[in-house]
Amino acid sequence: MPLHRVCAFSELPVGGVKRIGEPPIAVFNVEGKLFAISDICTHAEASLSEGMVEGETVHCPLHGAIFDLCTGEALTPPAVDPVQTFPVVVQENEIYVEVDAVDE
Repeated sequence: MPLHRVCAFSELPVGGVKRIGEPPIAVFNVEGKLFAISDICTHAEASLSEGMVEGETVHCPLHGAIFDLCTGEALTPPAVDPVQTFPVVVQENEIYVEVDAVDE
């Protein structure tokens, strides 16, 4: 599968997040585990990469909806629709996401 480079592994410390271009994807490092989700909240189009991470969830900075980083599921209102998740691959200390899984 085609991969989209995010950054070097060393550039995404534990607790960090990186946002990449088109489509907007946020990659989170939660205690050494990497998650990639669509960076746009399904409720009000806020950037989830700017939200607070708590465990394996992220809080939308605009209205507080909470999303599961593993599944993309919207866990609390006002969001009801999930965000898309993407497979993350680490090769030779570089982080990539599989972007061909993007819904068009």
